[in-house]
Amino acid sequence: MKRSRPPSRTRSRSRSRSLNVRALLALAVMAASVAIALTMPVRLGLDLRGGTQIVLETKSTETTKADREATDRTVEVLRGRIDALGVAEPTIVRSGENRVVVELPGVQDPKKAADVLGRTAQLTVHSVLGPAENPADAGEGDTEAAKDGERVLPDESGQSLRLKAATLTGQDVKGADARFDQQNGAGWTVTVDFKDSGSDRWAKVTGEAACNPAGDPKRRVAIVLDDKIISSPQVDPSVSCGAGITGGSTQITGSFDDAEARELALLIKGGALPVPVETIEQRTIGATLGDEAINAGAWAAVIGTALTALFIIVVYRLMGALATVALLCYGLISYAALAAVGATLTLPGLAGFVLAIGMAVDANVLVFERAREEQAARTRPSTRSALTAGFRSAFSAIADSNITTLIAAALLFFLASGPVKGFGVTLGIGVLASMVSALVITRVLAEFAASRPAVFRRPGITGISTTGPVRDALLRRNPFLMARPRRWLAASLIVMVVAGSGILVRGLNFGIEFTGGRLIEYSTADQVDPDRARDALADAGFPRAVVQSSGDGDLTVRTEELTDDEAATVTKAVAELGGETEKVRDELIGPSLGEELRRDALIALGLALAAQLAYLAVRFRLLFGTAAVSALAHDVVILVGVFAWLGKPIDGVFLAALLTVIGYSVNDSVVLFDRVRELLGKERKAPFARLTNDAILQTLPRTVNTGMGAVLILASLAILADDSLTDFALALLIGVGVGTYSSVLTASPLAIELHDRGTGSRSTRRKGGKGQGARRTGKTDKQVPASRTERQEAL
Repeated sequence: MKRSRPPSRTRSRSRSRSLNVRALLALAVMAASVAIALTMPVRLGLDLRGGTQIVLETKSTETTKADREATDRTVEVLRGRIDALGVAEPTIVRSGENRVVVELPGVQDPKKAADVLGRTAQLTVHSVLGPAENPADAGEGDTEAAKDGERVLPDESGQSLRLKAATLTGQDVKGADARFDQQNGAGWTVTVDFKDSGSDRWAKVTGEAACNPAGDPKRRVAIVLDDKIISSPQVDPSVSCGAGITGGSTQITGSFDDAEARELALLIKGGALPVPVETIEQRTIGATLGDEAINAGAWAAVIGTALTALFIIVVYRLMGALATVALLCYGLISYAALAAVGATLTLPGLAGFVLAIGMAVDANVLVFERAREEQAARTRPSTRSALTAGFRSAFSAIADSNITTLIAAALLFFLASGPVKGFGVTLGIGVLASMVSALVITRVLAEFAASRPAVFRRPGITGISTTGPVRDALLRRNPFLMARPRRWLAASLIVMVVAGSGILVRGLNFGIEFTGGRLIEYSTADQVDPDRARDALADAGFPRAVVQSSGDGDLTVRTEELTDDEAATVTKAVAELGGETEKVRDELIGPSLGEELRRDALIALGLALAAQLAYLAVRFRLLFGTAAVSALAHDVVILVGVFAWLGKPIDGVFLAALLTVIGYSVNDSVVLFDRVRELLGKERKAPFARLTNDAILQTLPRTVNTGMGAVLILASLAILADDSLTDFALALLIGVGVGTYSSVLTASPLAIELHDRGTGSRSTRRKGGKGQGARRTGKTDKQVPASRTERQEAL
């Protein structure tokens, strides 16, 4: 007869297997990250390393004049092509009436990039009238044919074909993709999908060609790109006369390799340039930020990260030290992921990356605070079991907050373009890496340490055996913050109105990226160091001037719009450093964040908020989602309004900070409402205001500790970093403060008011204020917060 194993031994073995699996997973992730980090460097942006500058000039045609409007449309088409090329964080501006300045960071083949950008990409589809008898005279002597739009072009084999006027153009194309045709052995092909109107015309042109016998040149259809036949296939014999090929798509075949097929697809999909362009200049440019600014930012990041790590270790002791190791692993994983996807790292991106390390503390803090609750309830026999319960209890809050952020990141990536799209990539990578760090690496390290006999005998060193000073203070006072939620809403409304009035009273000080400005290029007798030029221009009253080295010793200055006197001041400041100075170029430039890019960003952001609202409504309740998104709008108005009152620039750096604040605000609200949902599942008859107040008190230690981690890094950036990063850090400090306040004292009161209106009742909130936010266990006189295990014991 077999003996049955004791349940405790079975649980121990199961727990040991789970720990081993997580440890192997963590080792595999770290090994892959180290390998990628050592072999694939991250591309640096224009502000950190510089890159390639290509100057294009638009040319008029018989039908279209190359004016400012046509050049602005050209800028948007070029932006789409650059995104498709995989070049992140470019700068594209109109210069003067008919020039476009394109700056590309880290491009491996600048000549190829210039060729792709310079192609007009005029796509047309023609019926073939037959072979050309006299190709040399085509379109010249035959006046009638020229009037009808007929033309003669050589096909892929060199045979000249007479083509009818274009039946379809690039305007009829919906999309194009490069695919490898393995079934038919055609190799790399380009599949073109037509819009509804184009689909009908495609069926008509192929139906007319099908009326000719097989082998007849008239049975062919010519696809022309920039006056060159790239494909002229015969219509298949299975297609009947007059019916044509339906379905609205065709396949372009040829001797393409994968690079050629992808390039052709992006040209067709990106659309034709409204006017032809010519490359008139190509050169190497230096970084927009000097070595001094970069070093200051790096030191600020190191000091801020060290302070955050020290704070976590002081609060959570051994568990805090292990969490710090996990956060360093998080940094390595994020860096490797950025390198693997080919992302471009800019200085604001680097600051956001360091800030993400501070915010990644949040998941660890959530787990440790839940473990403290389990320990305080006296139902867990050991630190390890309390940690296991903490990870299990905190999982839903971690998952929901990260999923809402991932939804926003995905929509920003797929719908936006330019720097907003790049932010979506960085945000998504940061969220996924933080989940791996907290739920896998931290758990492996924490459970391994907690199972050591020395730690088991000295639970005080773990940092989770006590409730902590913040929770102890709340337990002593047990305030009923939600007794009068309307007062908190009134206070929030007053703050929002006062801050928001700055937008109307002072207006927004948009930066060069939004408004455009002036670009002046100088050639100096003595080479000028860009760092010295930046300091000189700042002393002359132009602290926001962007200074770069350009070409062979030239200097480029980009500022907001200048009067003639201000331009003379700039020239004088440069001449004092470089001796005899000559203006090589002096032009007005358009915004790098053009109208279409701004519109796409706003659409993507709006859809992201709507998707977050829908997710929160499904996972929680609609009133929770409404309250969270309303608090988010409150935070955005206050942040923009404060910057308006301060006269700070609204530029690309501020845009990155604003997007970060949005993610932070939603994250805070989700953690709070997750606890409200948990309490509602246990006490359905309790007043909603009381449960919300309990949730605030129970999650406030996490909110304080997470906020402190972020504030330490941001304060370091604000004090030690360059001016541009000072504004970035200031925006985030305001956002973190307002976001913390609004999640507790705006979203919660609003949820209470919405709940009361929905139920048609007013809760009696002032009764029983003391003693109901905390409970007493039967084993100890010490007050502890309400938790799942404690309530089971009470039952």
